[in-house]
Amino acid sequence: MGVKLEVFRMVLYLTFPVAMFWVSNQAEWFEDSVIQRKRELWPPEKESQRQELEEFKMRLRKQREEKLLRAAQQSS
Repeated sequence: MGVKLEVFRMVLYLTFPVAMFWVSNQAEWFEDSVIQRKRELWPPEKESQRQELEEFKMRLRKQREEKLLRAAQQSS
């Protein structure tokens, strides 16, 4: 009885991690839920948001350039 129990425990100890690794790497099983969760966390950008961001970046660049230009004019 003792040897059979030890063999069973050893098989269980080796099979469980291998099975969990195999299940967790089956992408098609989890693909739909992962994509849905990703869209909940990071929704697709709207065109107006993207345009606003581009305008903001342009204003920052322009301010930085003007500041550098003023600094260069003052130092010369």
